[in-house]
Amino acid sequence: MIKTHPCARIFCCRFCGFEQVDAEQYYGELEEKLTDEFNAERNRITLKRLDMAFVTFQDERMTAVILKDYSHIRCRKHPQQSSVTTVVKSHHWGIRYAPAPSDIIWENLSVRGTSWWVRFILLNICLFVLLFFLTTPAIIVNTMDMFNVTHPVESLKNPIITQFFPTLLLWAFSVFLPFLVYYSAFFESHWTRSSENQLTMHKCFFFLVFMVIILPSLGLSSLDLFFRWLFDTHFLDQADVKFQCVFLPDNGAFFVNYVVTSSLIGTAMELLRIPGLLVYTARLCFAKSEPERLHIKRSQAYQFQFGLEYAWTSCIFSVVMTYSITCPIIVPFGLLYMLLKHMVDRYNIYYVYIPTKLNQRLHVAAISQVVVAPILCMFWLLFFSVLRLGPTRPVTLFTFVVLLSCIVFSFFGLCLKKLQPRKPSSYQVSTGSHSSCSLAPLHPLPASLGCVCLGESETVASCPMTLSGDSQTITYFLPTSLSPDV
Repeated sequence: MIKTHPCARIFCCRFCGFEQVDAEQYYGELEEKLTDEFNAERNRITLKRLDMAFVTFQDERMTAVILKDYSHIRCRKHPQQSSVTTVVKSHHWGIRYAPAPSDIIWENLSVRGTSWWVRFILLNICLFVLLFFLTTPAIIVNTMDMFNVTHPVESLKNPIITQFFPTLLLWAFSVFLPFLVYYSAFFESHWTRSSENQLTMHKCFFFLVFMVIILPSLGLSSLDLFFRWLFDTHFLDQADVKFQCVFLPDNGAFFVNYVVTSSLIGTAMELLRIPGLLVYTARLCFAKSEPERLHIKRSQAYQFQFGLEYAWTSCIFSVVMTYSITCPIIVPFGLLYMLLKHMVDRYNIYYVYIPTKLNQRLHVAAISQVVVAPILCMFWLLFFSVLRLGPTRPVTLFTFVVLLSCIVFSFFGLCLKKLQPRKPSSYQVSTGSHSSCSLAPLHPLPASLGCVCLGESETVASCPMTLSGDSQTITYFLPTSLSPDV
């Protein structure tokens, strides 16, 4: 006998009145219900075409020839003709390497075309509007000061507490606010985990750079104030913004405290994993039976979130690089953070999280993203020279030339990476699978494309990964007018 109410394990006394049912009968009815739902969904699958086909070839050479042949379609050149070219309309096809099956988020494949772009644009507009007025933790901290929340701490007159408490609040709220950006990626219905992590990494990183570095350093509290200062010609006359105070030692000391807090408290919290422990405890409390609790204990590990962690590490590295010249004492603490972060992440990846197989372009993009840090450093050095020495001094002009050179070379290197052809990397598909068709292109396509799935093999190669076997998979995008029989 089991109690099916979710709170039955928390309120386990007999007087709570939770109904008890036979466990075998309950799970039998649940299995029958889920089986019916599965069969109904399987019957609907035949009416839902995903507008794509996945074809397996014998080796990489054959795949490269076909991919090169169809790449000329963009230049208004037709691929090689065949006896069925006019029937299948192959000159309308688009071809690319397919991602690994483990990288695909299968439930999101049905969201494509216009619906995907509408969802993506609306979510990011709402996110931008929210963060436009609630960008930095300074707003939340100032609101707390209005209600004298921090007054008991300041009344202690302890310099250690009063100096580190503001930076502790900044760290706490800078942990919470990026999660809004992080969880918004789940609602965007990306087709691959790699693209989801990469977009999360870029959005979180630039949000953290604005929130932690740019706006607090300029004495601004939100993007609203930042844009008013940027475009309103009368803003400086009406507002009390003293940029001569931007690079005072107290400002650098604040960021030193922030890096120290992130090094010691932040890495310790990652080791403790208190949010994960709370979720695990809640799942155990709401489990209905002992088998469910056993299943929760066995499946409590989840994948390492490379996108979010790359954003955090890049943000702290950018803070250290930005103030490394104007406040050199921050560099040893930045090195301390990098060492502790490396050891904590290595331990978590090895012993805590389940293996995560993502596209290698995510890690390359994380390396390219770090280029923002030295550019910010040159910006800060230029601002320092303009405010303290003047805009016409040789040091200021030299810094300006170096900054422009860094931006030009970074942009040129980014363009070269984009022009490089994508190469597949290796992955292995289990031999027990029915087909080698691996689904999901890298980007959603218009809804005017049709779908067929072709090819069978034990080993599959796809984008962005090459195969460890001797077969290769590419993705065809077929027109809707193509008959499924063809």
